[in-house]
Amino acid sequence: MKAAFYERVGPAREVLQVADLPQPQPGPGEVRVRVQWSGVNPSDVKSRMGLRSKEMPFPRVIPHSDGSGVIDAVGPGVPSTRMGERVWIWNAAWGRAHGTACQWVCLPQAQAVVLPEGVSGEAGACLGIPALTAPHAVLMDGGVAGKTVFVAGGAGAVGHYAVQFASLLGAARVLTSASTPAKAALAREAGADAVVSYKSEPLAARVAELTGGRGVDRIIELDMAANAGADLEMLRTGGECVVYGSSGQLQLPFYPLIAKNLQLKFFIVYNLAAADRERAIATLTRMLARGALQHNIAARLTLDQIAQAHEMVESGQAAGNVVLAVD
Repeated sequence: MKAAFYERVGPAREVLQVADLPQPQPGPGEVRVRVQWSGVNPSDVKSRMGLRSKEMPFPRVIPHSDGSGVIDAVGPGVPSTRMGERVWIWNAAWGRAHGTACQWVCLPQAQAVVLPEGVSGEAGACLGIPALTAPHAVLMDGGVAGKTVFVAGGAGAVGHYAVQFASLLGAARVLTSASTPAKAALAREAGADAVVSYKSEPLAARVAELTGGRGVDRIIELDMAANAGADLEMLRTGGECVVYGSSGQLQLPFYPLIAKNLQLKFFIVYNLAAADRERAIATLTRMLARGALQHNIAARLTLDQIAQAHEMVESGQAAGNVVLAVD
């Protein structure tokens, strides 16, 4: 099969290769998916760059946790009725050497979720990380019904979905930030009630103005290291900041946190508890089946262009998801 892989960490064009590798066969409890689209996420890029560890977790890594395709073989213990299902994939490369940047991937059958009719394969390749991170950030700890929510980066891969889920799941108001007029328009189309242009407006002051000085109930944060100061200002007393990412280490002032009774909550989508993942998948599936979600795909490239795709994600130039056509 055709596959992209790396055998050492480093710059995309130096370490990523595309070649033929043996076709995998499903083991007990597994399905084999003929991959049609592979999603590229920041975590895939960071792993390939060696930012998490300079040591290779396996001698060879086929990257990417997200993807979509069709089940074409099943292992012992898996119903034959799953053959031919259109599916989307989660956690393919988490703790594994074999992700979705290839023509076939075998994985536990629970990690291949039926893709509702009418949802494109390209969109399916965006669901595992961005579109599961978003509903969990919205639903956790009682959800956002009746609350004012601020989503950092409302045109980004996760933020665009988070704006939609917050709006669809009962938030009283959804505020967000964007760096350009085009991104602001994208966030508004997704359901944001107001967008702060953080490069030209003082973020915390503008949010205070939008909330009549009260602050927001929940922040959904993509970069705590960069935005912690503004977050502490924007939250109302007793508010909560749900964090799913950070560009670096955190240094937080103790007094403002305790004086405002603020709550900081952290999670990584790879390690969701089973019940939380089931809830997020069920919510996502309902929204997909209703055609209620917009999918922001910034670039569609081919598997041979994987180095270019990684560079787009690494540089932050992609306003949305980057996907690769595999088959």
